[in-house]
Amino acid sequence: MIEVLPRDKSFSGKVLIAGFHGIGATGYYAIRYMIESLGAKRTAYVDSDLTAPISTSRGGRIVTPVELYESGDLVFLRTEFPVQKENEFTFYRELAIWAASAGFSEVALIGGLDATLRRDDSDYRVVFTSAFKPRGILETSKVLEDELIIVGPVAVLLNNLEIYGFPAYSVLAYANTERVDPRAAANAVKVLSEVYGIHVDTDPLIEYAEKIESQVKLEVQSLKPKDESIYT
Repeated sequence: MIEVLPRDKSFSGKVLIAGFHGIGATGYYAIRYMIESLGAKRTAYVDSDLTAPISTSRGGRIVTPVELYESGDLVFLRTEFPVQKENEFTFYRELAIWAASAGFSEVALIGGLDATLRRDDSDYRVVFTSAFKPRGILETSKVLEDELIIVGPVAVLLNNLEIYGFPAYSVLAYANTERVDPRAAANAVKVLSEVYGIHVDTDPLIEYAEKIESQVKLEVQSLKPKDESIYT
């Protein structure tokens, strides 16, 4: 069971945006970056015995495993530490039930999509629950191909929000499966920024991505034999 504190906190008419530690940590980095860029304020906590028994501090204050931040009508669910695998289904099902009954107008989910599945030059795919009516950029975005599988928290939330007839969608950015992928996070942020009419400069995320990509390239080059003629 989950409990959102303070209990009297109202989310009526607001949009819930969430992302998690999945492929490329795309959702986590996108949410964290938007919170910091928009100066969103922490307004509530998600309490549950299903969350990770971990704590940390940032800026001189405790950061709990799952928190809610607000900027205008946008509410960001920040999962600082992944929920343990054995608890994922129960926790995110309960989270979906809460989200569907808390007064939100819709739920937006950010996830990563294995970049090896890319078949064109698109940066992402989208998927909608039956109750969601696409608008703006979402109307022209490419929908996830049939039979491709979504796993983890995004899948649990989408499944349950579909069951409850709640409007929700997910932006799945193509991401590297072997490391964090700030570029994928930036691509997801760009979509959300356009949907909700907010300005979030993604240049720092792209710069971070370029540093990682350069480092990976150097590491790969260092593993190559100095004299490659013997292989030709």
